This record gives sequence, structure tokens and C-alpha cells, in this order.
Amino acid sequence: MKKFDVMTPIGMAAGTILILMAILSSGGAAGLISFIDIASVLIVVGGVVAGTVIAFSFAELKVVPKVMKQAFNTSNHNLQELIDTFVDLSGKARREGLLALEAGLEEVEDPFIKKGVLLAVDGIEPDVIKDIMMAEVVAMEERHRKGRAILEKAGEYAPTWGMIGTLVGLILMLQNLSDPSSLGPSMAVALLTTLYGTILANLVFLPMATKLSNKTEEEVFVKQIIIEGVIGVQSGQNPKILQEKLGAFISNKDKRDDEGLGEMDNAS
Repeated sequence: MKKFDVMTPIGMAAGTILILMAILSSGGAAGLISFIDIASVLIVVGGVVAGTVIAFSFAELKVVPKVMKQAFNTSNHNLQELIDTFVDLSGKARREGLLALEAGLEEVEDPFIKKGVLLAVDGIEPDVIKDIMMAEVVAMEERHRKGRAILEKAGEYAPTWGMIGTLVGLILMLQNLSDPSSLGPSMAVALLTTLYGTILANLVFLPMATKLSNKTEEEVFVKQIIIEGVIGVQSGQNPKILQEKLGAFISNKDKRDDEGLGEMDNAS
């Protein structure tokens, strides 16, 4: 089940607030106004958009809103509950046979578990089941990688376009050397594009890409547990042995966390 991940907006808000506090503590409200420049925003944002449009196809760019939305969601994986599910399936398969598992699949929400159990019920060999399910995992990783690559490239382009904006500002400044009083303000405006590009890359694009990468690793780990569970059920492993085998995937800390989540759910 997916839930809203508060850490993403909290991190972005905290970074923004701290930057604003640093500016206000030095120059007050007047100092804050000097950090706002529309031309610099247009150069950085326009350059990033142009670069990503060139680098990726329209079909790939269409998924950007969906990919970014994933950084604000988190999946609540109760690994101990997942293991208990396969222990129950294993016990039922040993008592009533594999065909009896199909009737109870309506209670299983995870489509990946359903697919694996149905393959087991169909009598497919364990190696073939593993190959089929791993192929789906690899395809999922590739989909996630493509979506994440757009954010990673945007994170690369933003500081570069910031530097381009700075160069443009410096050129314009050098054309007006006859007015020494304008050099300081012109230099400040020229450097704003570098600031905008760096903040955009390191507070938005790259952190979101890293979070998505961590989410993919977590999903792959959970699917590996599911695959081992399906193979154990299909091969008729003893439920206690299967529980010990799948339990090896969970660290002691994760076990304590899962137990804590279970107690909270029961209390509610």
C-alpha cells in the first residue's frame, strides 16, 4: 500500500527555508529582493527544458509527472507479514495440494505474488518460474531507470545552464565598463543564474532521482523475497524451513520494525 512520503516535501521545504533565512539574516527583505531575477530564471529553466527535450523522446518525457509523483509516495512493505503469507500458502499446499491455492488468491493484493502462485499452480518448473518472474523484475528496473534518467540529466543540465547564464551576464557587464557603479550589481545578477541552477539540481532533481533509485532497490529486494517464497511453496518445502529461509532476508532491525508496525496496526 502506497502512502504519502512526507520526507520529500520536508527536505525541500527545509532547504528552501534555510537558504531564505541565510539571505534574510544578511540583507533583510531588501537583500531577498536582490536574489530575484526573472532573466536568470528563464535561462536556467528554459535551458533545462530545452536540453531534456533534445535528449529524450516525447514518449519518455510524458512520464515525467508520474515519475516525480513517485518521489512523494512510499510503499509500506511489512516483510514479516509477507513471509507469514508464504508460510500459510506453504502449509495449505502441503495439506490440500497446489491447486487449492488458487481459490485463496482473491485475498492476496500483490499482483506479483498472484502471478507467481498461479505459475506454481500450473505446474511449471521452479527454474522456469524464477526466470519468468526475474524477467519482470528486470523490466521493472529498466522502466524505473529510464524515468530516473530524465531527472538525473536535468540535475546535470541545471548547473551548466547556470554557468551559461553567468557568462551571458558577464559579457553584458563587460560591455558597460564605462559605468563603474554598475559593475557590482551586474556581477551579482550574473552569478544568480549559477545559484539558481545549483539549487535546482541539488535540492530538487538529484535528490529526487536518488530517492527513486532507493525505492527501486527496495522493490527489487521485496520481489526477490516473493520469488523465493513462490519457489519454496511450489517445491513443497516445510513451512518452518521456508520461514527460516525467507527470514534470512530480514535483518534484526527490520524484524523489530515490522513487529512494531504490527503492534501499532493492532492497537488502531
